[in-house]
Amino acid sequence: MPTGPGAVVVGTGFGVRVHAPALRAAGFTVEALVGRDAERTGRRAERLGVPAGLTDLDEALALPGVEAVTIATPPHTHAELAVAAAEAGKHVLCEKPFSMDATDAAAMLAAAEAAGVTHLVGHEFRWAPERALTARAIAEGLIGDPRLVTLVSYVPLAADPDAKVPPWWFDAGSGGGWLGASGSHIVDMVRVWLGEFESVSARLSITSQRAGVAEDTFTIRFRLASGVEGVLQQTAANWGPMAGITRVAGTEGTLWHEGATVMLGDRDGVRELAVPDDLALPPAPAESDDPRHRYTHLELGPFTRLCEILRAGVDGREAESAVAIPTFHDGLAEMRVLDAIRESSANDGATVKVKP
Repeated sequence: MPTGPGAVVVGTGFGVRVHAPALRAAGFTVEALVGRDAERTGRRAERLGVPAGLTDLDEALALPGVEAVTIATPPHTHAELAVAAAEAGKHVLCEKPFSMDATDAAAMLAAAEAAGVTHLVGHEFRWAPERALTARAIAEGLIGDPRLVTLVSYVPLAADPDAKVPPWWFDAGSGGGWLGASGSHIVDMVRVWLGEFESVSARLSITSQRAGVAEDTFTIRFRLASGVEGVLQQTAANWGPMAGITRVAGTEGTLWHEGATVMLGDRDGVRELAVPDDLALPPAPAESDDPRHRYTHLELGPFTRLCEILRAGVDGREAESAVAIPTFHDGLAEMRVLDAIRESSANDGATVKVKP
């Protein structure tokens, strides 16, 4: 029976839940799962139908047929793993937040480019239809010149200090904090929609009844190189239902989200923008009652698109994509913004220039 190119998934959480099924949907054969705990990794590999559950990346990289590696581990491990995969000649997809800082990110990019491999960062939500449609609407000039953006979210994930979340989320030493866990996606979204960050003024804080941990909340005022001004604010410590505002105002109109619907207001009135066929995603799995899978139905379709780009790299084909492809270049740009946000917060919200 024919099989696709081999892939290794490093990480037994999100890697098991999203990376492995997305890789298979893109035509890969998942040859190994790599984790820290031998028993747990073996158990999860068996449940997934993956031939090998290993604790040593080098052993996994040496398996016959392995051509790609995906990394879904805590951020402080990303640089070492990504560099090792690239130096072994494997195409690599690394989760966000991309690294601990821009220094590590630059080393990861340099290793991937020196090896000549495909390199991708896990910003799968570029393919989320409402985000992709907003990016296209802005690029097509539907709101004229963008001037102001407001992105605010109240997320009901970690209000309860006893809520089960990945341990690294609130461990600063592992690269944790809500800025990296969620804010990295928002920073990437702004960059795709509106261009590069010029400066930030930020506060990282704790809203829940936690103490001595990395932030669960961030508030960021920013200016882009284009002159666009904006605010990003988000907390994971919301006790109510998810709520927020996503709005971009320009000289000729305003775009906003109502759930997964994109609305446009301009001199002709208010209307819903239809999602074109090229921005549609594969059918989503049904929503699950399992709390571990509360977002899988939203994540798997976009991540499959990302894995299709990885497959094109393995095949030596030019990738076809309706959205901008997130590479290690974007990972480095993202970390420069996150570094500036953390520096600003550590200096009482002082305005910090983002390094170009």
